[in-house]
Amino acid sequence: MIRLTEVLQTKPFMAAISSISAPPISKPQHQIETRKPHFRFLRTNAFPLSIHKIWGVSRAQAFQSAFDLAGEGDQRRRYEEGSLGVDALRMFIDLNSGRWNGWFYQFDAYGNMLHKVRTKLAASSYGEGELISLIQTLYIEQPQSTTSCLVEDDSIPEWAEYKIKETNLFTVDKYQQIGFFPKERAFALRYQTAGMLETVLREGVLGEDDTGEESPKNLKLPSRRPSIVCENCLFSNKKDMRARAFHVLDPKGFLDTILVFVEERGDEFPLLPSLENSKNDKSRITPFLGRWKGYSVTKRSGVYGATIAGAETTTLFEIDDKDQVMKDITSISAKDGVTTNVHWMGNISNNLITFDGGYQITLLPGGMFIGCPSDVSKSVAESKSFHLEFCWMESPGRRQRLVRTYDVEGLAVSSTYFLETKKGYMLECG
Repeated sequence: MIRLTEVLQTKPFMAAISSISAPPISKPQHQIETRKPHFRFLRTNAFPLSIHKIWGVSRAQAFQSAFDLAGEGDQRRRYEEGSLGVDALRMFIDLNSGRWNGWFYQFDAYGNMLHKVRTKLAASSYGEGELISLIQTLYIEQPQSTTSCLVEDDSIPEWAEYKIKETNLFTVDKYQQIGFFPKERAFALRYQTAGMLETVLREGVLGEDDTGEESPKNLKLPSRRPSIVCENCLFSNKKDMRARAFHVLDPKGFLDTILVFVEERGDEFPLLPSLENSKNDKSRITPFLGRWKGYSVTKRSGVYGATIAGAETTTLFEIDDKDQVMKDITSISAKDGVTTNVHWMGNISNNLITFDGGYQITLLPGGMFIGCPSDVSKSVAESKSFHLEFCWMESPGRRQRLVRTYDVEGLAVSSTYFLETKKGYMLECG
């Protein structure tokens, strides 16, 4: 079967997301080889002592200060033009460095939670200038083995260690096709495999009982040959906390699985919002109903990605007693004042909203949803570009969204960040 990424065609962006368009970027000449996971087992304190200790809110404040300094004079001009390069990579590394504690959740395409795994992430940098890199190590809490006889204290968890491939100026621009918003503290990345996500599930759900089967019983693994793996990350406006959502699409272009990390930076394991509510009722859609107003910023992909458009946005989201969903979107271009309006109708069944235009939204607990085409192969056949979306409503009446747009080669040509507040709520400063 021909891979989706080999046959996508360029068309104007789906107007229901925005009226912005961008030229495609060139396709990388080389592919990344699939790397086998490297891991070892640790005891309670899974973080190495060498990771420098700059955690908590001070880290977020330090990052904002660095951004403010980088925005002065000539660098402000360069930022507005989107040509920071190494400076943007440094900001990205500073934003992600530290010790992250949290949970990893797996949901099916219908929003039902399948698994929950405790994780830690240690991130730091090495090198200077154009050679600077982000180094990350993921620690996955293992369940107690059901087959081995333990003589040690089984209340002390064991952790599997997974070395994530380093991020540098070359990989982040050419392979991961980053969409980075330093001021808004958000980013999107592309992956060529779901190997890291599979490792988290195998180690966090099966642990030492993993026999290496390709399809373990009672465990839904991401597709081994995904057409798309996309990470969208949004940072909290109130805490040193973030949510990272992964879309994994199977080779046929259908949503395969949804994976979410919710993490807080610091030494202690935090009390994070629970994503365990799996009710199949309207409780998940209710917070999103109403009129939302805000702004959007669109950038081309890559560490040199320029801002290509901005807009004021208004979205009206309603549902009637027959479970008919209406979504009306209006955007006003910041450049020329042109107004674009799009009207969508759809139906909701449990936690899945399907719109007439072939777009679907999966409602998740914790004030989140993800959006994608119902069938990417249909978009491909019709020579249409398509979008993957992640929304996080951290507090009532305020939400962030990140949308990735894919082009003719299956490359993420742009990313759009939205910050919106619901009518009747005050928009607080981040």
